[in-house]
Amino acid sequence: MFESRQHPLASPHVFLWRVIRFVCVAATVALSALALGVLGYHYIAAFGWLDSLLNASMILGGMGPVGSLETDAAKLFASFYALFSGLVFITVMGIVLAPVAHRVLHVFHLDTERDLEDSTPRSDQARDREP
Repeated sequence: MFESRQHPLASPHVFLWRVIRFVCVAATVALSALALGVLGYHYIAAFGWLDSLLNASMILGGMGPVGSLETDAAKLFASFYALFSGLVFITVMGIVLAPVAHRVLHVFHLDTERDLEDSTPRSDQARDREP
C-alpha cells in the first residue's frame, strides 16, 4: 500500500490518488456510521427520518442531540451512539491523515539516509587513512 523505506518517494500523482482513495474510505466509514445513527434514531427513538438524520448528524459531528428522548431505550442508544461517534471521528481522522503522515516520515527518513551516506567514508578511503 505504501512504499517502504528502501523505495523512493512516490510521485505527486501517485500520492494524490492515494489520498483520494483514503478519503473515499474515510467517507464510507463516516456515512456508514451516519446511516447506523439514522436507523437507530428512527426505529429506537421513533423520530421521523429527517429528525433522525438531524440528530445522528449532530452527534456524529460532536454537537449533541437536538430532539428530546422519551424512552429509556432511546436514551441508551443515544449514549452508545455518542461514544461510538467519538471513535468514528478518531478513526476517520486516522484514515485521512495516514498517507500524509507516511509521506512526511518517508521524506525525513530519506533525508536521514542521505546525511548518513554523505558523512560515512567509503571503504577504500577508510583503508587509505589507516596507519
